[in-house]
Amino acid sequence: MELEHKANWAVKTLNFDLKVASSKRLIDINELDEIRLDTYKSALLYKEKTKRWHDQSFIRREFKVGELVLVYNSRLKFFAGKLKSTWSGPFKVIRVFPHGPIEVKGPTNTFKVSGPHAKQYHVNRSLEAPEVLYIEPS
Repeated sequence: MELEHKANWAVKTLNFDLKVASSKRLIDINELDEIRLDTYKSALLYKEKTKRWHDQSFIRREFKVGELVLVYNSRLKFFAGKLKSTWSGPFKVIRVFPHGPIEVKGPTNTFKVSGPHAKQYHVNRSLEAPEVLYIEPS
């Protein structure tokens, strides 16, 4: 009882209204919630924008079954050597999965490869013997 009396005395001496203080506290809590929601929305927009920018750097490649591909070997990235390529192959595409990975057949086994770690293999036809056309002089 004595503590209540001291609390009431402190409120009266400071001319402090409990209803006004409680309503102000509720307003402050609501403002903090609004700030938190705004921050959440802006962080979400930032993440979406960053993801769009990051995904632009990937080249979308469409592979077909039976196609020849080269596979990126990440182990050679650090110890490649001066003229050694980090792309190995060619490998034959056995199966294409819906979200990017492909299954390729190597000389001994089959394995899955992520879409960005594979690229199409084009046979260099310029190394083959060109056709020679003989034109008779007129």
